[in-house]
Amino acid sequence: MKATSFRLLLAAATAAFACSALAADKHLGVGAKPVRGGKVLLDGTRQMLDEHWTYWQGPRFASSLPIKWKIVDDPVDQGTVVQTDDPAAAGGKYGAADIVTKEAYRDFRLHVEFLVMGPRGNSGVYLQNRYEIQICEGDKTKHGMGAVINETDSPYDKFAGIGKWNAYDIVFRAARFKDGKLTEQPLVSMYFNGEKVHSNVPISQVWGGPNSGVDGGNDGGKGITDTPQGLKLQCEGHDVRYRNIWIKKLNLKKPDTSF
Repeated sequence: MKATSFRLLLAAATAAFACSALAADKHLGVGAKPVRGGKVLLDGTRQMLDEHWTYWQGPRFASSLPIKWKIVDDPVDQGTVVQTDDPAAAGGKYGAADIVTKEAYRDFRLHVEFLVMGPRGNSGVYLQNRYEIQICEGDKTKHGMGAVINETDSPYDKFAGIGKWNAYDIVFRAARFKDGKLTEQPLVSMYFNGEKVHSNVPISQVWGGPNSGVDGGNDGGKGITDTPQGLKLQCEGHDVRYRNIWIKKLNLKKPDTSF
């Protein structure tokens, strides 16, 4: 065998091994199992919804406890899931009935599975109740599916489609401060359905105004404060469903969110 042919075969084998290793990672993609030390926040049951979550009572809050989001049958697999169906958010009133974890987090690894039931279905995953990873069917812009909203392009080609389960796997490092002043921007890396789409993306501000999340109304979203906050799921009056959400607290000394 010629040396050139051997090198080509070796390169192909190495690439195939890397792909198979990623596919075999039980902690990435739809159905991912929690990593060691991970905590399940949502399993599709009412008990866990009420145990770990509450409403975010921001300036537009218009619902009331107990949480009005529904527990419904999984449209694909066995079991139940959580549906973002709260009358207070009808007409796209984000912030009126968003839910947030009772526990706050600084640095973390996160896994979220979601399913969009219809065209233009819209929700969002908010890191520290500040920085949105968008869920919006049909939108391929910087405001679209899988984007670190207004910071990156949408990796829309990784979206499985309407009526199918999708997974975000995220490592997040919170902003750093010294003497009350911002010294390092928050960073995020993400896999979308098992494929890496964002790597150490710096986040410049909270987008969407005061109804969107914590610090959204502080200096136009640029006035980020040094406080850990909960994970938030957005309700915009659309049928988006969630299951299998887990999180692990991290302490990332260096500005690196590599998996």
